[in-house]
Amino acid sequence: MSRPSAIVSAVAGVLFLLYPVVRPWTDETTVDGAHAAMASGAWVASHLFAMLGFVLVPIALLSLRHAIGLAPAVTMWVGAGLTLPYYGAEDFGLHAAATKGTGLLAVAEAARYNPVAVTMFGAGLLTLAAGAILVAVAIWRSGVLPRYSAIAFAAGFALFLPQFFTPAPVRIAHGVLMLVGLVWLAVAMWRPAPAAAPATVLSGQGAA
Repeated sequence: MSRPSAIVSAVAGVLFLLYPVVRPWTDETTVDGAHAAMASGAWVASHLFAMLGFVLVPIALLSLRHAIGLAPAVTMWVGAGLTLPYYGAEDFGLHAAATKGTGLLAVAEAARYNPVAVTMFGAGLLTLAAGAILVAVAIWRSGVLPRYSAIAFAAGFALFLPQFFTPAPVRIAHGVLMLVGLVWLAVAMWRPAPAAAPATVLSGQGAA
């Protein structure tokens, strides 16, 4: 396995934990609460952490391509590509509206619930979930890494969309799950791959 990829996976896990930990948790349904959150540097930093995490995860998976195939990594790359524009609007767009504009709540509502934007965002997160599940299934079948090493990883991405509808403590707990999943996968990638068993030739069977 690739140790640089293991480091990338671990860094992504830390970033996904920092996302809900650093994010300001105020009542964004009020003007004062929305302004306090979105005008802060912590708002920009926290969402940037998540965006970098989405970029890094498929890169980390590339070292597993011989074991799991390219499909899981490509699926997660597509999911990240669909998700990132929404995060960019949430991060930089709402921060700009909070610091330079007026009518912040109306801008936030329009940005968050634009039909095209929210559809892309939902599709991206569901695609990321599908990619993470493909990774876990491929690792389970291949035996190249410990079978349970990607279970928390898959669970974290599968729960990424539902956790948006939960309170701050649950979202922070989800960040912990993301950290555990990505660091667990990183530890598995850091260790040397198990030696392949000697090939056995059976009569009447051709090579794959």
